[in-house]
Parts: sequence; C-alpha cells; structure tokens
Amino acid sequence: MTEPRREHPAGPVLVLRAPSGISGDMFVAGLSRLAGLDAAAVEAAVGRLGVPELAGALRVVPRAVSGISGYGCEIRLPHVHHHTAMADIRGLIGKSGMSPRGRKLALVAFGELARAEAAVHGVDAEAVTFHEVGALDSILDVCLAAELFAGIGPSRFVCGPLPVSDGVVSCAHGLLSTPAPATLILLEGMPVYGIPRAGETVTPTAAALLRAFQAEFGNWPAMVLQRQVRAFGTRIIPGVPNGAVFALGEP
Repeated sequence: MTEPRREHPAGPVLVLRAPSGISGDMFVAGLSRLAGLDAAAVEAAVGRLGVPELAGALRVVPRAVSGISGYGCEIRLPHVHHHTAMADIRGLIGKSGMSPRGRKLALVAFGELARAEAAVHGVDAEAVTFHEVGALDSILDVCLAAELFAGIGPSRFVCGPLPVSDGVVSCAHGLLSTPAPATLILLEGMPVYGIPRAGETVTPTAAALLRAFQAEFGNWPAMVLQRQVRAFGTRIIPGVPNGAVFALGEP
C-alpha cells in the first residue's frame, strides 16, 4: 500500500489490534465508543444516512467474551427484494446528512468494494450490485464507520497484521473458500498471518474500510494513550484472543 496522505496532521493517533479479525460492525462498535457516543447519538448518526429501512436497525451494546468486557453491535435489518448498484450508493451518500469527509471516506470504501468484486467477476465496477440485505448492512457499516472515523480525525491509523484462515463462507454465488476472492484482492499490500480453523476473519467491508482509512501497519506507535475500547463481533474464535482493541492517543 502507498504511504497515506495525512488529512489531519495535528490529530490523534488511532490504533487497531485485531488478533481474531475485524468486521464492519466491529469498526462501528469500537469507533462509536471511542468517540463517546451514547445510544441517542448513534441513532442520530444512523438517521443522517437518510435510509428509512435503517431506522432502529443498530444498537451498540455491552458484550463480554471469556470474562472480558467490551462492546458489540446488535443489527436487525428488514428483508428487501432489490439489488443496489454503485450509482445508487453514490446517490444515497450524496443526499445524506453525512459530513463532507465522512461522505468521501464512504465513497472510497464502496469504490474499493466495487473494484474488488468487479475483478473477481470480470465485469466493470459500475456493473457491480450489492445484494438485498447485504446492501443495507454494507451501507450501515461503511457509512457509520466512515462518519465516526471522520469525526475522530486521526493523524495516523496504525494497525497490526491481520489474521486469515482457511474455511468456507456461503454467499449469493454459492460456497467460497476463505479468505473470499474479493477479500483477498482488498488485502493486497497488507501484512497477514494464518490462524487455524477460523473461517472468515476479515470481512470485505472491513478490508475496504482499512483501505479507505489509509491504514498503515506496524508496531504500537509512541504516544500518550488516552482511551481504549474492545469491540467484539458475533463469533467466538477458539485458540486466539477474541475482540479488536481500538485505542486513541496523542503523539
């Protein structure tokens, strides 16, 4: 990956460590708590997306794994019977009440998702469609995470290497091995390592967000640690520390 251009050269340092993997909803849980948003503020952020089907669809809730406390997302999405193209996504984001920076980040992330899917299926990125509930889920995770990241405004975003694992995932195209083809494309240039029998550990949405947020990879940076939060996904993976640590500090 190329060296990231600093949007906020005087901002805080954001750190992510995800030894069991990372997903879009984990980004939302971690960043919302790191930003100090309460339930009303999270719901207001969802409302600014301007998608009626998403009203009341997400709650950030306390969650504990192996006696360690943190936060996760509860998401309840209605079933919809249409596909969403990139042009629809751009229109939705353009009409939303998101901040200009949040809009830009969300569009970059969706562009990365479309680029990867287009490469996998041998089509143009504009021909890529996001399927049914998956489209709503992606809109919710990508747009909220982008808006939260924009609000925090980090000068650097430093991640640890990402775990990947052999397994099988079911999707609209049938059964695929993990990491899924689109995820592998999005992970190009990022350091990864293997863990056993875990299946999908890094989702395409999370990988696209890492690219949109211009993540750099390395050790914990020198900083004064200000606050931290642990975000959990919906799966518990045996044999590895579960959850992702999001930390914020002053350089």
